[in-house]
Amino acid sequence: MKLDPFYLIVDSSEWIERLVPFGVKLVQLRIKDASDEVLRKEIAASKSVCEKHGCQLVVNDYWQLAIELDCDFVHLGQEDLADADVAAIRKAGLKLGVSTHDGEELETALSVEPDYVALGPVYPTILKEMKWAPQGVEKVGRWKRQIGELPLVAIGGLNPERLPGVFENGADIAAVVTDITRNADPEARTREWIMATDPWR
Repeated sequence: MKLDPFYLIVDSSEWIERLVPFGVKLVQLRIKDASDEVLRKEIAASKSVCEKHGCQLVVNDYWQLAIELDCDFVHLGQEDLADADVAAIRKAGLKLGVSTHDGEELETALSVEPDYVALGPVYPTILKEMKWAPQGVEKVGRWKRQIGELPLVAIGGLNPERLPGVFENGADIAAVVTDITRNADPEARTREWIMATDPWR
């Protein structure tokens, strides 16, 4: 499966409405601690924007709502994967991405035959407290050799200047959160990312 090398991750449909029209083709909606009503509205609004602009929407964690709202891609962390009904996700036709940080988690991810595997944090990240040290681009290379043709997402501390390192070591996709959402000009930074990832399209 071919996915765009630029993977934007945001926490609201407002961000999706704001940035997807600039040419984003792969975006994850990652919302924490919201009611089902809010989540439904956010997912539905995000899906509408993505459909309009030919962008692939990935719903983080909330696989039941992703099925209910007829989405086609869900991303699960390891704890969420343990609690999820993978058979139901597959039966509904959803594609599945899984986060990994170490060898044991990679084995767990591969056991459910995901559509991509994410590895992180590659570099130090300010997004959240992590119990894992930065993985480094060398580990990106090891992961890619292990998973073969399966798409590999690199995440954590990435910026356009660091992209050659992760792609040349085997990553297929680079995911970004704070480098865009905390930038003084998120729209301009989004365009920079699209241009920077263009050689890997």
